[in-house]
Amino acid sequence: MGKRFWVNADPFDSAIITAAIEAGADAVIVPAGKQESTRRLGRITTIASDGDLRWGHEVRRVRLDSQQDEASVTPDMLNILDSSDWSIIPLENLLAGQHGELIQTVHSAAEARVALQVMERGADGVLLLSDDPSEIQRTARVVRELQSPPLPLQTVRITAVQPVSMSDRCCIDTTSLLPPGEGLLVGNSADAMFLVHNENVPSPYCAARPFRVNAGAVHAYILLPENRTRYLAELVSGDELLSCDPHGNTRVVAVGRNKIERRPMLLVTAQDNAGREVSLILQNAETVRLTAADGSPRPVTTLQPGDTVLAALFTQTGRHFGQAVEESIREQ
Repeated sequence: MGKRFWVNADPFDSAIITAAIEAGADAVIVPAGKQESTRRLGRITTIASDGDLRWGHEVRRVRLDSQQDEASVTPDMLNILDSSDWSIIPLENLLAGQHGELIQTVHSAAEARVALQVMERGADGVLLLSDDPSEIQRTARVVRELQSPPLPLQTVRITAVQPVSMSDRCCIDTTSLLPPGEGLLVGNSADAMFLVHNENVPSPYCAARPFRVNAGAVHAYILLPENRTRYLAELVSGDELLSCDPHGNTRVVAVGRNKIERRPMLLVTAQDNAGREVSLILQNAETVRLTAADGSPRPVTTLQPGDTVLAALFTQTGRHFGQAVEESIREQ
């Protein structure tokens, strides 16, 4: 799973809990007996002796005042790491020793950024000790940013656009408004994907729908968080996707619905400067667009050989249920 973001609300503080829920925190620490009070504020995992995660059962708190204290960290529970003088050295020692899942206590978004990047791996999560709602929001942004690192997009040159017989395509409506230039990464293969632009461009025939991406045929791969992929046809309401802007900046968005309908299609193929190919089968409609290097939308119906659009080309690996695996594979 991704990096955990927990917030301390012990002593019980409804304002902190509300801020944590609004920021998208995964869990809050609350006193015993406060589960119902917390649930009245919103749905969030609680950590308490009688919480969803219980002290001494699923989670423990370890005080690190000396190197000897590191022996108390074991892989059988979630380990919250406390120290009198916050330092990355104990965390580095524990990361080097593979001591299970580590949640580092921090006091600010700046400390969270360091903790989540130590030794190029970072803690598995952070517990924020702050009664400042704005600091909760800032820390949440850091966690989201580090879970969705920028992707190396590049321009590829269109080599062919050709009709394909009627096929089933997936139109993904997200629960987020997507600004100009932002879209989803989709491809016929899991290691080469076009940036498919969202439908925030009005046309004479339909209004703009800035939450929608007409993503491609049912068989295509789509990029998810943590370098995972799914087939478009598998997506259902509530699934998480990785949206991307023309600079490679990414964020997590949720699927609102997946509209699968039979439509005329086009096979679009392109190559990078080294001759590596990227391709995708898309609906034959002017509202379906790829993305140019400047972020402008390029309708698939007007693409010509020699035009350039953005794509992401990854290390060529196999995939097993969406996870990258080291094996020889050829898709054509």
